[in-house]
Amino acid sequence: MAKKWVYYFGKSKSEGGSQMKEILGGKGANLAEMIKIGIPVPPGYTISTEVCKYYFDHGEKYPEEIKAQVEEAMELLEKDTGKKFGDKNDPLLVSVRSGAAISMPGMMDTILNLGLNDKTVEAMAEKSGNPRFAYDSYRRFMQMFGDVALGLPHAKFEKALDTVKEEKGVKLDTELDTEDLKRVIELYKKVYQEEGKAFPQDPHEQLWDSINAVFGSWMNPRAIKYRQLNGIGEGTLLGTAVNVVAMAYGNMGDDSGTGVAFTRNPSTGEKKYYGEYLKNAQGEDVVAGIRTPKDLEDMKNDWPGVYDELIKVFEKLEKHYKDMQDVEFTVEKGKLYLLQTRNAKRTAAASVRVAVDMVEEGMIDKKTAVTRVTPEQVERMLHPFFIPEEKAKAEVLTKALPASPGAATGKAVFHSKTAEEWVERGEKVILVRLETSPEDIGGMAAAEGVLTARGGMTSHAAVVARGMGEPAVCGAESLDVSEEKKQFKVSGKVVKEGDWISIDGTTGELMLGNIKTVKPDGLEGPVAKILEWASEFQRLGVRTNADTPKDAQIAKQFGATGIGLCRTEHMFFEADRIPIVRRMIVSRKLEDRQKALNELEPIQQEDFYGILKAMDGLTVTIRFIDPPLHEFVPKEKEAQARLAKELNIELDELAEIVNELHEFNPMLGHRGVRLSITYPEIAVMQTRAVIKAAIDLKKEGLNPIPEIMIPLVGMESELKTLRELVTTEADKLIKEAGVDVEYHVGTMIEVPRGALTADEIAKHADFFSFGTNDLTQMTFGFSRDDAGKFIKEYLDRGILEFDPFKKLDRDGVGQLVKMAVEKGRKTNPNIHLGICGEHGGDPYSIEFCHMVGLDYVSCSPYRVPVARLAAAQAAINNG
Repeated sequence: MAKKWVYYFGKSKSEGGSQMKEILGGKGANLAEMIKIGIPVPPGYTISTEVCKYYFDHGEKYPEEIKAQVEEAMELLEKDTGKKFGDKNDPLLVSVRSGAAISMPGMMDTILNLGLNDKTVEAMAEKSGNPRFAYDSYRRFMQMFGDVALGLPHAKFEKALDTVKEEKGVKLDTELDTEDLKRVIELYKKVYQEEGKAFPQDPHEQLWDSINAVFGSWMNPRAIKYRQLNGIGEGTLLGTAVNVVAMAYGNMGDDSGTGVAFTRNPSTGEKKYYGEYLKNAQGEDVVAGIRTPKDLEDMKNDWPGVYDELIKVFEKLEKHYKDMQDVEFTVEKGKLYLLQTRNAKRTAAASVRVAVDMVEEGMIDKKTAVTRVTPEQVERMLHPFFIPEEKAKAEVLTKALPASPGAATGKAVFHSKTAEEWVERGEKVILVRLETSPEDIGGMAAAEGVLTARGGMTSHAAVVARGMGEPAVCGAESLDVSEEKKQFKVSGKVVKEGDWISIDGTTGELMLGNIKTVKPDGLEGPVAKILEWASEFQRLGVRTNADTPKDAQIAKQFGATGIGLCRTEHMFFEADRIPIVRRMIVSRKLEDRQKALNELEPIQQEDFYGILKAMDGLTVTIRFIDPPLHEFVPKEKEAQARLAKELNIELDELAEIVNELHEFNPMLGHRGVRLSITYPEIAVMQTRAVIKAAIDLKKEGLNPIPEIMIPLVGMESELKTLRELVTTEADKLIKEAGVDVEYHVGTMIEVPRGALTADEIAKHADFFSFGTNDLTQMTFGFSRDDAGKFIKEYLDRGILEFDPFKKLDRDGVGQLVKMAVEKGRKTNPNIHLGICGEHGGDPYSIEFCHMVGLDYVSCSPYRVPVARLAAAQAAINNG
């Protein structure tokens, strides 16, 4: 039996459904599903994603059976519609649309009104009794087909249309009559001729050219860029499906129209129907932003019966899919048709609110709600907002549609390529466009925010920005944007490329200048509820990397259960102590070094007191000095001269010391545990500072729990030596104080040898913390500071799937972690295991930490909520 490549949906039969998204794509699967649950959908058929894969795997050729299966499906479509494809009396017209398993709005191609030619347009005009509608459909088809299927310049078609509108003295295409539209068609034919192409009069040729174009769009630059930006690997999906659907006409007059709607507000998540529509229009008119659409509420007056039916459809769809839906619809002479439904793209705030509301409505359970919100969405909710006092001083240039919430400030740029280039060199930009198109995806991703002069709340800019979590202000009609001159005029002012502007996507305001932003301090409302539910499922603890009481307090508010990494050397760089540190470093004699350390001890003690107090009752892991000493002294002669004067030593003597500290490969040099072995007095000072701070807090009735972490250990004897030194000093101080202080001693596993010999090292460790930044560096042999020179090339060429400094390399570095976990627990079953590298805040890496049995992850304060949700999802997804 021949393999099935084409699936039909309609009155005759309905094949497939929502469970077949991988094969039918999201659009095709949901069209078939809607027919099954009794929602009005035009009939059609889907050419599967498997055909797309075959097409590209076989040099853009199709399976042998495909033409026969398409013909069979077309016959069923003719039967269900009562029309004939290419018929000169009552022609069947179709739309040809893309649709992958994962929604990629606007990234691939669509063609409407296919089947029209010089003969069928006459038949359609006569049959409908509406010649204007027929010729309007024909000119639309000619433009879309030329643009999408043949690659003719879109601008040339627009220019031809504008020429006729100018001749007529009108602004809108709806003001053109039948004769005007015939003139547009003649000009369009000239565009074809000028480009050396002939417009095909054979509908079957049109169909296959369009199918080729839709499959081809799977590999167009904007679709590839979208997949890269959204982490959709090239092997993740088979490709796009092609949906061939009988046309429903929204351009037949004022009793017809087209619209886009959401079953809840996609910006806020409020349970309120939200959408826009245009009378006498087809689908692309709404998202193109050329005409200003009407609010869905207006439909109550325009088409009350259609509105009531649409609301019932919304209710049925939400109940069926158990999620907020984004629908496209057409009204043809008062009859409603659904052209698409999908789980709606929404802002981070909306995603969280919808998940919480649906639990409270009894539609989904807590576990489902926790998996509905992505860690990235939680992170977006912690993005900056404008300082109210600063914003109050700003000059508001105009107010438009608040298309995607959040605050953004940057330099105005007018082209996507410019945005990408400027961001590459370290600039912050706002992308300003008349209107965005799918080609702008790269610039939108690079920019801090998006500002458009045209378009509504469901325009391309609005939908894509909301999906990215990027602030956007759209439909700023008072803006006179000149992309050619790279400037816009508004309120009597001219803003040029490079000028600072700020946008508030929550209020729709455009302001002049660079307005300061701040990050939120805590979590409240629905996101707090989601994280509360997440804690019911997560097994991994989430700590924070913090060096100050302020950071510790912020992390605690975000739900951190301790500090997994407190870097003591960061404290050394503060103005009141760096001179003492430098004096300690340049001291030739132990007694001089000890004097400096005696001065540092009370300062360090105060530091540790503040952090331990902020995290009362929670574990605080304090890493002893890690970087090489040369980092604390200046390299430049001028700075060295100033330092020599401060330290009251000769410049030559200081230069000699600095030269002695120089290392060819400092990351593998005299640092970490090696420093503490060479200069044990440093480790003694730090131990005293930690334990004395804990003693003081204990006496105050608090419960400090310090962990002392020795970095860069690769040998059992290293940790054994340092543990003895630390515990001897700590136990002596505790005994003298007469209080009971709980403390632990452990190490960072960041040297591959440390992982390989973890069973030996674990005998002397209360805990391991995997320092995956250095472990990645040493496992790959990549310098963190220099890898940027070639990592991009590795990623672009597919040598690396992702940057291993951002996501944990499970196959290499991960295997060392797994081995160390197993070996460590073998000799020390009670050992506590965590991770404190940058990977501790990355969801992919957190899942791996859960899988190999770590006890906690540690990350920066503002990633704590992200890690909490990722930990819960790791537990849910991995049993």
